[in-house]
Amino acid sequence: QVQLVESGGGLVQAGGSLRLSCAASGRTLSNYAMGWFRQAPGKEREFVSSVSRSGGWLYYADSVKGRFTISRDNAKNTVYLQMNSLKPEDTAVYYCAARGGLLIARTSLDDNDYWGQGTQVTVSS
Repeated sequence: QVQLVESGGGLVQAGGSLRLSCAASGRTLSNYAMGWFRQAPGKEREFVSSVSRSGGWLYYADSVKGRFTISRDNAKNTVYLQMNSLKPEDTAVYYCAARGGLLIARTSLDDNDYWGQGTQVTVSS
């Protein structure tokens, strides 16, 4: 079992920055591909960014490319999402996910093995 706990969310003005953290416990994070997803009110959960188990492959949704950066620190069992130039449309609950494979499942969300409880990000205009 892997427990994932997100933190770092909050209220920020448009153009601002936040850094989300996802701390894992239970098993070493280096065995898992990791990703971030988000869900806005009334919408389906969507892929934001992911990093492969090795850390060598990074993926971003087009809507966040150039603004968000994912990284992982296996020594700290933590994955981060640096979010810059935030927009009101980035407002959502952000979830961390882990998958015991090479890559995160970006569209078949049920194929991911573990999920955190989420952290709210609100961007005001």
